[in-house]
Amino acid sequence: MASDDAGLAGEVLEQLPSGLYRVRLDAGVVVIAHPTAPAARNFVRILVGDRVRVELSRVNAGRGRIVGRL
Repeated sequence: MASDDAGLAGEVLEQLPSGLYRVRLDAGVVVIAHPTAPAARNFVRILVGDRVRVELSRVNAGRGRIVGRL
């Protein structure tokens, strides 16, 4: 499952320890994601229920990073 430059849309299901989030993508796949460094550095709040854009890892399709809120 490859992602494009814009990322895939999804909804945050759960906030996990260590700054990780469980996200359900619009395709129905659930992945574990972390926010990008600029979002973490600027204290962007990501809450359960938020719509986010996720870039999937090329190595592990079950992991990704949150690149923005929608």
